[in-house]
Amino acid sequence: MSNPTPITPEEQEELREAFAKIDVDNNGFISKDELTELFRAASLPLPGYRVREIVQELTVSSDQLTLPQFTQIVHGLKSSDVAKTFRKAINKKEGLRNVAGTSEQSGTQHSYSEEEKVAFVNWINKALEKDADCKHVLPMDPHTDDLFTAMGDGIVLCKMINLSVPDTIDERTINKKKLTPFTIQNLNLALNSSSAIGCHVVNIGAEDLKEGRQHLVLGLLWQVIKIGLFADIELSKNEALMALLRDGESLEDLMKLSPEELLLRWANFHLEEAGCSKINNFSSDIKDSKAYYSILNQVAPKGDEEGIPPIAIDVSGLREKDDVQRAEMMLQQADRLGCRQFVMPTDVVRGNPKLNLAFVANLFNKYPALKKPENVDIDWSSIEGETREERTFRNWMNSLGVNPRVNHLYVDIDDALVIFQLYEKIKVPVDWDKVNKPPYSKLGSNMKKLENCNYAVELGKKEAKFSLVGIAGQDLHSGNRKLTLALLWQLMRRYTLNILEDLGDGRKVTDDTIVCWVNEALTQAGKPTISSFKDASISSSMPVLDLIDSIQPGSIRYDLLKTEDLTEDEKLNNAKYAISMARKMGARVYALPEDLVEVNPKMVMTVFACLMARGMKRA
Repeated sequence: MSNPTPITPEEQEELREAFAKIDVDNNGFISKDELTELFRAASLPLPGYRVREIVQELTVSSDQLTLPQFTQIVHGLKSSDVAKTFRKAINKKEGLRNVAGTSEQSGTQHSYSEEEKVAFVNWINKALEKDADCKHVLPMDPHTDDLFTAMGDGIVLCKMINLSVPDTIDERTINKKKLTPFTIQNLNLALNSSSAIGCHVVNIGAEDLKEGRQHLVLGLLWQVIKIGLFADIELSKNEALMALLRDGESLEDLMKLSPEELLLRWANFHLEEAGCSKINNFSSDIKDSKAYYSILNQVAPKGDEEGIPPIAIDVSGLREKDDVQRAEMMLQQADRLGCRQFVMPTDVVRGNPKLNLAFVANLFNKYPALKKPENVDIDWSSIEGETREERTFRNWMNSLGVNPRVNHLYVDIDDALVIFQLYEKIKVPVDWDKVNKPPYSKLGSNMKKLENCNYAVELGKKEAKFSLVGIAGQDLHSGNRKLTLALLWQLMRRYTLNILEDLGDGRKVTDDTIVCWVNEALTQAGKPTISSFKDASISSSMPVLDLIDSIQPGSIRYDLLKTEDLTEDEKLNNAKYAISMARKMGARVYALPEDLVEVNPKMVMTVFACLMARGMKRA
């Protein structure tokens, strides 16, 4: 056997995408039982007996597998026989189409899922069918390339972002007429707003969307749609999820679950109520449609709520022997609930994990069929919603592509793995040989995580030179809010300043440096200056708007704003416009409008720093 050939960057990306399809809860690892599905998702030409051998080898050390471990396995498999068909297999995956954009380095073509395109087109057509601003491109034909063409002017993407996270984009900043000269600005607005809500948009540019690069368009759309589907699948927004508590569990246990895990538990709750077998995933376990039939039957309105007529689910399709026909008959019943979106019969039968997850999430959002338990000794006051600051940090981390994705800030960073990735983003070297990696054994889990957190604090003090007085690894591991946020702020601040230092040939940047640059730009444009990031005038957002207009003259529509004797609502109105305009001109701003109105000096600094970076690029 010849030596294995290296994994190219393009092949690594294909493996990552395959892993993500199976790792639907984004926890960074899969079970050994899902390995066959993973190889299938990666389109590796491997016989069943070889997969079983790998599973047996894996079982010796662990029952779970991480992406690096999977990559290592694939690397070892790339003998001459496998290597000959590896790239060919990747490009012939079932349901995938090759697209333009072949890599010059390896010859690997990017590909995209035809099923995903159809699902997203149907979802967008329905979601925006009454939006007058989208009539020039809607409805799109799901069987053509309409979707990729429609993304070109940025309007549909901006609308979908607002659908997922309302008020993210101020509609006044979207160019809806004379689109040709302003297309890139709309796309900048969409991309930077996507980043602000937690989408990973690294290596995606406005030109990519304008040209309709299929795999990038679908990848971004899925992130936007998923964020919207998952928005209310958390305890602080839906107390009825308390019904999913199991015996012996605490409220904290339930709050630690990701949206994907909650959806699986929700599905199994209704299956158990129906006396049916539970499922372990939304891929192989739902292929026969039987679980779906039971769930639909359980959640359909029974007419016991005033004003809601009953809907009887016809389960006769369970007797159908053909899998595809059975799936079609099941979806006809889902359609009666208005929940047929995202999957075709073949998507169910093939067990497409992404589209089936979306199908179930949409069903949950419309028909949760849960009741908040009564007479249960639960401290309801302990259910706290996410603060603006926490949401900003979480979205910032996710936009950088940390793995696993952060759903619950303190829970998902309690082993410091995400912190280490952020250190690397700010050029602080991490010795990964010192890091304990999942899966952790149940017995030593907390100890391994604590060791990581201790190392994270050590790096912060010794390498990053952060001010971490009174902060210990235990504080990160236990989720001490105040101290954890203190570290995250210093990480975000350093990340922001590093961008400026890179643009300024490595010259050190401080708060005073930014204030001086801002005031120089404002003075040259004949506009009022600021004294600091605590300047009271910032509450009107006028200094931010003036700076944007100084960098890009004529871009601000002052006639849309009120500048004197502002009420709180008028201040917020100005701030929404300012944040969206900053993103539109290309500044990746994570701060929220409320940060300007309240003059939150930390977030105000990031806004001016991002605008300074944009201004330096134009200089």
